[in-house]
Amino acid sequence: MRIELATEPGDPQHPNEDYASVALPASGQGGVLILLDGVTPPPYEVGCTHPVPWYTARLGGAMLELSGSFRDMTLPEALSAAISRTAEVHRSTCDLSHARTPQATAVAARWSPDTVEYLVLSDSVLLVEHHDGTVRPVLDTRLDELPPAVKALRETVRGLPRGSAERAAAAREYTAAVEALRNAEGGFFTAAADPAVAARAVTGSLPRAEVRSLTALSDGASRWVEVFREGSWADCAAVVHKEGPQGLVDRVRALEAADPDGTAFPRGKSRDDATVVLVEP
Repeated sequence: MRIELATEPGDPQHPNEDYASVALPASGQGGVLILLDGVTPPPYEVGCTHPVPWYTARLGGAMLELSGSFRDMTLPEALSAAISRTAEVHRSTCDLSHARTPQATAVAARWSPDTVEYLVLSDSVLLVEHHDGTVRPVLDTRLDELPPAVKALRETVRGLPRGSAERAAAAREYTAAVEALRNAEGGFFTAAADPAVAARAVTGSLPRAEVRSLTALSDGASRWVEVFREGSWADCAAVVHKEGPQGLVDRVRALEAADPDGTAFPRGKSRDDATVVLVEP
């Protein structure tokens, strides 16, 4: 079995908001991987006294325990219970009803001698490589499927001069439009304080015999494909196999450095936390 992991903050002066872990064995057989990408809050009141890394560490730890130790729980059930457990820790001190209470995207995979199960919520990615070399990306595409009016606002922002008052005003309008779709019908979903969101995840299972490897990517790493267009998902998996998870992170950092202002490749952050987990079960 091969297990490799790399994670790196986008800003060395800011805590890494990603979480990643792998547990072996899971209830005496198989294993489980968990990757969370914490959602960076805006610079205003979010109703919680705890930072995002606090949240991802607790949610990730709970998810790892539940999915690894209780194999009678499905992955959505484990995520739901982990969200509930984490919420109870700070319900008495924080406003968990706030739209920007700490939250995260989620990737989970669990394997046994017979089966590989998976779960993806929001814009982190799981790549499933089959023995014939084909790579299937497991994606939750709802964040990419914003209404045309919201996409138009985004393009307006990108078309205005950086640092201008006009761009700042347009960015506020775009951000408000996106926030209205967060954890809402017709929008997109992240793991926050409502355990019911676990039912919104993309899930499935495959025969273990069909799976050669699993690669989990936070969106700071998946931008190699989705933002910089350096190759396909199969190309991305090949880079990770050949150069290891750190190799992919290093490639992303080089691309970010070559376009620091996001002029050639528009993106929300010039550099983002990047995490890659590779498992060959």
